[in-house]
Amino acid sequence: QVQLVESGGGLVQAGGSLRLSCAASGRTFNKYAMGWFRRAPGKEREFVAVISWSGGFTRYADSVKGRFTISRDNAKNTVYLQMNMLKPEDTAVYYCAAPSRYYYTPPGFEYDYWGQGTQVTVSS
Repeated sequence: QVQLVESGGGLVQAGGSLRLSCAASGRTFNKYAMGWFRRAPGKEREFVAVISWSGGFTRYADSVKGRFTISRDNAKNTVYLQMNMLKPEDTAVYYCAAPSRYYYTPPGFEYDYWGQGTQVTVSS
């Protein structure tokens, strides 16, 4: 059973930083890409970033490019999302996600496992 558990959310002022973590268990972590998504109140779920199984490839949404960094530590079975220069529009519940296919980086929303989410609130 794959489990994903996010942590690190909270309340921060605009311009501040947060680092989210997602601890994975239940399978061999270093064979699978990992993604971050978010859902703001009243909005659709939005792609934020993805990292390949090796960490050699990353991709970001235009809205976070240059401010957010996704990384992973395969020895700790954990993926991170470093968020800098936060804006009020970054306020959302953030989810990590993983596909069921290994050695595959989903181009879109092809993810099968999701965490419970962690709230990020950015005040102006």
